[in-house]
Amino acid sequence: MKRDLRNVDWRSLWRGLIGRDGSVAGRIVPSTGFTAQLTLLTAGAMAFLAVFALALSLATGRLAERWSSSLAQTVTVRVAAPLDEIEGETAKVMAILDQTPGIADARMLPEEEIEDLLTPWFGPDVPVEALPVPRLVEIREDGDEFDADSLRLRLEAEVPGAVLDDHTRWRQPLVTAANRLKMLGVISLGLIGAAGTAMMILAAQSSLAANGQVIRVLRLIGARDVTIAQAFVRRFTRRAATGALAGTLIGMIAIALLPDMTEAGGFLTGLGFQGWGWLWPMLIPLIAAAVGFFATRWAALRMLKAVP
Repeated sequence: MKRDLRNVDWRSLWRGLIGRDGSVAGRIVPSTGFTAQLTLLTAGAMAFLAVFALALSLATGRLAERWSSSLAQTVTVRVAAPLDEIEGETAKVMAILDQTPGIADARMLPEEEIEDLLTPWFGPDVPVEALPVPRLVEIREDGDEFDADSLRLRLEAEVPGAVLDDHTRWRQPLVTAANRLKMLGVISLGLIGAAGTAMMILAAQSSLAANGQVIRVLRLIGARDVTIAQAFVRRFTRRAATGALAGTLIGMIAIALLPDMTEAGGFLTGLGFQGWGWLWPMLIPLIAAAVGFFATRWAALRMLKAVP
């Protein structure tokens, strides 16, 4: 055996293992096969899911901010009374509002806007005039002078059929739900990254195990573990970035094809990116390449230590 090793042309063997660019990645790590397809598929699928998780997080963040800002300065007075008294009761409410400090504007919602509010529940062409719908007065606050509690007490005393609603009861749960959905999107991004890291580690370990004989030969001719690991790191990082880029582009196209918010309304139609927000998904391939680099390097060095 010793004689066989002495007669080996190590220089020719080394030239056969390295590529034209002087690296050993092309000879040690197979460019095709199960591990290559697994790496590309995993990176692409995780990037695709990450695009939607990022879109969910950004959309719910915008939704929470919009709900909080638009409803914080808006108060509604609901006037309910018999048909023969509704006009007089509404006039009393408007007179009280004119005398209340801290109110920038008070207007009674027309039937068209009330119909728009009822459309999601009763469908289009709602016969508002045939329904016992109360009169709604929208109030916009002006500064900190508005005292909702005092106005509520006055309305209860002078106009028993008028109810002041500052939206606190239903606004806060909506904002809380939107913030939790945003947190869920962030957690989903973390889980996607963790799952992708685990798959990269498994793929790297599988490729290392399949090339055990080549690794032993490289060690015999003086290659260090760091040099061997760099071959796997370079190839798997490139695969992770390529797969993630493809998955990100497909995910962005799918997001762009969602209906516009102006067409159907609602939360799900607002799921997407706005303005400069379209640049955020382009970070996903960079993050995937970084994950592939560090995960493969850790797995390769760890497994090479265990290979005799």
